[in-house]
Order: sequence, then structure tokens, then C-alpha cells
Amino acid sequence: MPETPLQAQPDEAMVDLLVKRVTEGLSSDEQRELDVLDSATASAYLRDFERAAAAVTLAASAGAEPLPAGFAQRIARQADEHFAHRDATSVMRVPRRPSSNSGAFGWLAAAACLVVAVFGWMRAPAPREPPTVAVTPPITPAAPPPAAPQSPAEARAAMLAKSDSVKITLGPTKDPAAKGMSGDAVWDPATQKGFLHFVGLASNDPAVQQYQLWIFDAARDQRYPIDGGVFDIPADANEVVIPINASLAVSKVAAFAVTAEKPGGVVVSARQHVVALGAAG
Repeated sequence: MPETPLQAQPDEAMVDLLVKRVTEGLSSDEQRELDVLDSATASAYLRDFERAAAAVTLAASAGAEPLPAGFAQRIARQADEHFAHRDATSVMRVPRRPSSNSGAFGWLAAAACLVVAVFGWMRAPAPREPPTVAVTPPITPAAPPPAAPQSPAEARAAMLAKSDSVKITLGPTKDPAAKGMSGDAVWDPATQKGFLHFVGLASNDPAVQQYQLWIFDAARDQRYPIDGGVFDIPADANEVVIPINASLAVSKVAAFAVTAEKPGGVVVSARQHVVALGAAG
């Protein structure tokens, strides 16, 4: 039957006329009778009946065998039950077993009876949607948190563990700022980096003066040591580790010296306030 669930159902009079139209044809009076019925419903079901008749006609034209006896009897019985309450003038006689010399008409009449008896054929179920498979996205392992940067003390300890690093002890001078001070310098020739380590070096006021490191390179004139950067000692710091920032590449460390200079440091030190010295052994 039509797929639209709200389609009106034809009454028995309309079914009689529709079946007769596709099997025998209607007279003028019968056509007028069909025309006054629900035209939309009649048109919808007429298409279904015509398709059934066309399918049977094609089968018959291809040499179809007569309807099997058992099937024909079952169709006839269903049709008889459907029309049992109809008056004799509106009942369409249901053919019993068609003869072998009228196969085409037998198939057509049987198909029409079947349509009437079961009030249309069952349509094929709507195609099912292909099964869907839930795809779980791959779990991307969370990236490890970035390693916390090493403190100067940790980096110095790692540098000391390297076999090619150089450690030079720094001793105090007679400058008052160096009284009671001890320290050392660690240098890595491969990375051109290093650290100063002091215990007890006097704190400084950056607005007045800063400490400045000097690196003596064995391959250079000792009158012109390499600037190793300026640094400060906080008032509450007894022990400090300070990164060395050499302004030039160092071929071979010969000695380190720390002086007290004006804020920002100098290009050439007058070496008036040397607070720490140390030479390579």
C-alpha cells in the first residue's frame, strides 16, 4: 500500500472498480462512479494495482507457467472470505485453478484477487542503515611536563662531574670586602661556560659599585683579560653561585680575578680593588 501513513484507505466499492479497471476495463458508467470517489486515494492505489498487473503480464508474456493449484486455491479462499458480505452484484468472481491455455489471464486474475483479498501487497521493508561503528580516537599520551630549569648550583654540580671541566680555587686578597671569603671557579672549555662560587664575600650596593670577573687566557696578552661579566652579592646571601658570561672565546684558562668596579663594569680595570684571585695549577 502507499508508503505515506496518512493516506486514506479505499472503501470496497473503490477497490472493486480499481481491480476491474486493471483487469478488464471499466464501462462509462463505472468510470464515472470511480471519478466521483476520492480522487487522490483512487489515484494512489491505482498506481499500485497497475504495477501488480504489469508485473504479472510481463511474467505471462515470458512464458510463465499457470498458477500452482495450491497457491491458486489459497488466493481464491482469501478472496471469498473478503467478499462474503458483499451483495451478488458487486462480487467479482474469483477464478479457481486457471487452465493451461489461459495462463496469462489466470495469473492476472489471480494477482488481482490476491490484491483484493489482502488489501494490497506488503511493501519491502525500507533499507536498513548500514551499521555504524563507533571509532574511538587514539589516545595521545600526554607530553611530559617540561623539566624545571636547573638552578645555578645544580648546573655547577653537573659541570663539576664532567671530566674535562676546570676548577680553580679563588683566594681572598687584603681588600676589606674579601675578609673571610672563600671561593672557586669552574670552567667548561667545550661549552665556554662556567660558574663562580663564593662563601662570605661581602655584599655590594649596585648603585655604588659591582663586582666584575676577569678571565686570563693563556693565549692572550695578560694585560688584557677577558671580561667575564658583572654581578652582585645580596645583603642576606652568605653563599652564592654565579654564572660566568665570557665576552670572548677562551682558548685556555690561566687565571681568574674579581675586582670591585663602578656600576655596569669597565672595559679595562685599574685593578685597584681586587677582592679574589686564582690561577690554574
